[in-house]
Amino acid sequence: MPDMSRRTFVTIGTSLLATGASLMILRGVDAATHETAPALVHELNARAQSSLLQTSAEATFMAGHHMSEEMRGCIQLCQECHALCIQMIGHCVGLGGRHAAPDHIRLLMDCAQICTTTADYMGRGSSFHDRTCGLCSEICRLCAKSCEQVAGDNQLVKQCAELCRRCAGSCDRMAVKLAI
Repeated sequence: MPDMSRRTFVTIGTSLLATGASLMILRGVDAATHETAPALVHELNARAQSSLLQTSAEATFMAGHHMSEEMRGCIQLCQECHALCIQMIGHCVGLGGRHAAPDHIRLLMDCAQICTTTADYMGRGSSFHDRTCGLCSEICRLCAKSCEQVAGDNQLVKQCAELCRRCAGSCDRMAVKLAI
């Protein structure tokens, strides 16, 4: 494993297991590395995100809260950003070199985790989700910057940077709306 210590590898593995997504990640990374299956990976991610969004929306409705379209959109962006950052961990480790630098991998992990946490907070109408939106925006921007620095001509890494920027903007708007 180039540029990766055993401790970093164990940390990555532990984090992936903690998110409960290790099986989906392995399937997604395996499919993403074979050019014949990218549509399947996209379909699986879309179904998972749709299911999570629907569950979050139902939970919010059942709790008596009204969820705006803007909040639904922010939840969806957070879920998409989480899924892509998780996919990027395997992709970047596979690329090696600067893509697999421990700081970059750690930032992808942080971004994935804060995105899923923020989506959960918004979905259940937590009174603290304005704060998680603010932190999510900050981490997404840092992740986008890191992806841009290592991207080179890799389109998937560039897509991750763009999605992180979009998620950051949406979270900024949610944090500002809620703080007023």
